[in-house]
Amino acid sequence: MAEAVRHDRTARQLRLLSDALDSGRLGPVRRLVNTLAPAEIGNLLESLPPAKRAVVWGLVDAEDDGEVLVHVGDEVRESLLADMDPDEIIAAVEDLDIDDLADLVEDLPDTVIDEVLKSMDRENRERLEQVLSYPEDTAGRLMNPDVVTVRADVNVDVVLRYLRLRGELPDHTDHLFVVSRRHQYLGRLSLASLVTHEDSTPINRLVDDEQPAIDVGESADEVARQFSDHDWVSAPVVDDNNILIGRITIDDVVDIIRSQAEHQALGAAGLDEDEDLFSPVWRAMRRRLVWLFVNLCTAFIAANVVGRFEGTIDQLVALAVLMPMVAGLGGNAGTQVLALMVRGLALGQVGASNVKTLLWKELRVALLNGLLMGAVLGLIVLAWFHNPGLSVVIFVALTCNLLLAASAGVLIPITLKRLGFDPALASGIFLTAITDSMGFFTFLGLATLVLLR
Repeated sequence: MAEAVRHDRTARQLRLLSDALDSGRLGPVRRLVNTLAPAEIGNLLESLPPAKRAVVWGLVDAEDDGEVLVHVGDEVRESLLADMDPDEIIAAVEDLDIDDLADLVEDLPDTVIDEVLKSMDRENRERLEQVLSYPEDTAGRLMNPDVVTVRADVNVDVVLRYLRLRGELPDHTDHLFVVSRRHQYLGRLSLASLVTHEDSTPINRLVDDEQPAIDVGESADEVARQFSDHDWVSAPVVDDNNILIGRITIDDVVDIIRSQAEHQALGAAGLDEDEDLFSPVWRAMRRRLVWLFVNLCTAFIAANVVGRFEGTIDQLVALAVLMPMVAGLGGNAGTQVLALMVRGLALGQVGASNVKTLLWKELRVALLNGLLMGAVLGLIVLAWFHNPGLSVVIFVALTCNLLLAASAGVLIPITLKRLGFDPALASGIFLTAITDSMGFFTFLGLATLVLLR
């Protein structure tokens, strides 16, 4: 419900913005754009064709430029940066948090990167270099090294005085992290506990040591899963020696979850979630052509199967009418299983320990659906063609193809993952190839054996 409301609001904003741009009235456009949050501005920019996007980007408040760049896809960001002067880029990114700057820095021109590094103080420059030293899509790359830490051997009064001297806290600070003299992570201290206890209360009595720290090498997907499981707002990040080196906050995790959803939705069609909706025709064509070519090759397999039964089809033309039904229903059934498996793999819910159980469950579901749908389709075929043998053939073929589709829907993504490929990106093509070719083979093969003896 909330997602639908957000989409409706974005569509309404886009319509108002487009109407104002078409009328040439930039004043209303500027007022509308600068009432939005940076993430909303980024979403609108991605929804506009290049010409209108450039106009709107020029009207965005300079103070929001950096945050907006963080919230757009790689291709759109590249196009926006191309229209900015080096001085504008430096001004836009110099006040970003370290974790956000780390996301952007590799997209910046080399000369701009040098200037950005020069504009930073030594501490922040070392923090940025530390974050960039970790691989992408790991906790180390997601974390912000700006962490408020306290010692366990002091009392509440000391911590409160320290916070007053500090003057401000990083965004999304719900806990302070308690460390030893060697800066090893001991636990966390909630702000609620801090302000509700007497000044003389020792911190070691208030420490919550149940929240585990996240290892710096942990994958981004696993980080998102832990945040989701535990409803964290922030979490500490430690190195191999349990030294506290940073923290990850919920805003970064929300971005990961959104990216996962986009990747699953677009990956199933062989598309990249960072592709610009209005990317140049030639670039979009080249990207999609690879998967279309793979699909063409798999289509030839299905066509070859049909070709081998050309004589059967010539003798019983009804087969040509009915065989797409067997293949199509099998493909749809397999896609349903595939969607569940890809989601389960992404969430870490599917592994070697439960694959057999999942496969057995999906086979039983497919068998029941196959028997029911096969019976319905068989009766329709009987009423249509008045051929009992053909009804039996399509009943058996459909049931077999649904069983095959269920098996493929479970095993293909698991196999691709074990081979190091992305299940979301390639599973659909192989599933279609199997359900089409085997659906045709089963149906036409049975028809040859039963009807043309």
